[in-house]
Amino acid sequence: MMIKNNHFMIGGLAEAKNYHQPIDIPIEQGDEYYSNLKAMTIIRKVEEIIGENVKNNLIKCPCHLSIGQEAIPVAISKYLNNNDFIFGTHRSHGHYLAAGGSSYELFAEVLGKVTGCARGMGGSMHITSAQNGFVGSVPIVSGTVPLAVGAGLSAQMNSQKQISVSYFGDGTTEEGVFHESLNLASKFKLPVLFVCENNLFSSHLHITERQPYNSVLRFGDANGIKGKRVDGNNIVAISSCVKKAIENVRNGNGPFLLEAVTYRFRGHVGHDENIDVGLQRKSDLALWKKRDPIKRTMNGLLKKNLIKETKYLEFCKDVNKRLTKEWDQAKKDPFPKLSQLIESTYATND
Repeated sequence: MMIKNNHFMIGGLAEAKNYHQPIDIPIEQGDEYYSNLKAMTIIRKVEEIIGENVKNNLIKCPCHLSIGQEAIPVAISKYLNNNDFIFGTHRSHGHYLAAGGSSYELFAEVLGKVTGCARGMGGSMHITSAQNGFVGSVPIVSGTVPLAVGAGLSAQMNSQKQISVSYFGDGTTEEGVFHESLNLASKFKLPVLFVCENNLFSSHLHITERQPYNSVLRFGDANGIKGKRVDGNNIVAISSCVKKAIENVRNGNGPFLLEAVTYRFRGHVGHDENIDVGLQRKSDLALWKKRDPIKRTMNGLLKKNLIKETKYLEFCKDVNKRLTKEWDQAKKDPFPKLSQLIESTYATND
């Protein structure tokens, strides 16, 4: 197979000075993208509350925030079913919430409360909402990629037209199991959507400091997997791509690799922005914030008179009230009993 040269380098999508304009929203889909704007806004506000409470030390577990990357899971979740399999990473609050996970249960989980989505045993990096298809997340880099491939194999064997979704960052492509997983998925034409949220940083190292090329599409080429690169901060571009891709994967046409180029506004872990991590982040962050997927979507809807700004601001006010109430309740909830350690580890005879 001949590798396309544009699959080696991201090009203008990696430059912070580009793509600041409002998103071109199709007029006939105004309601759909307004719903997407609201979903992204909820994710942002949930994570802002989490970030603030990491800062004030009420949350004790490590939290990796996806602020700035909200468009990717919101666009993808539109085309998924509750019986599909979604696998996340250490940075999966957005994946969980976009799939339908409860914000209240997420608050409770990061506080270690028994009412959390993992009964207070997982914290920020081990979250789950199985009833919504979000199987779970783990902090081990690339740890869920082979699990997603296994779920894809199960879906294929059961002939249920389910698909498996594997979210991962650009750092995952430096792990051997990632390449083994792509090879297996390609060989058996498994129904797996591989989603690389390429935010250009693996922990604190920029991709150009770690790899000879800054695009991950070349790994799909090497394994005979079709793929496409999109602006990960443009919800219309992502939606247009994944709608067709998911349909093809679901219909037995093999796996697909989506590379969504984006940028996290906060640091690798914690509430701060890590602007001291390398000269490139220090100089680029302010420009990347102009590519904010929420602001660009809102401005695109306003530009075509598809929403009223007052209506959106009223929505934000209502969300703030609801989330504040949920957070206050989660703080009051009990911690797990010590006996839960045994109950969660060993099966009973019942």
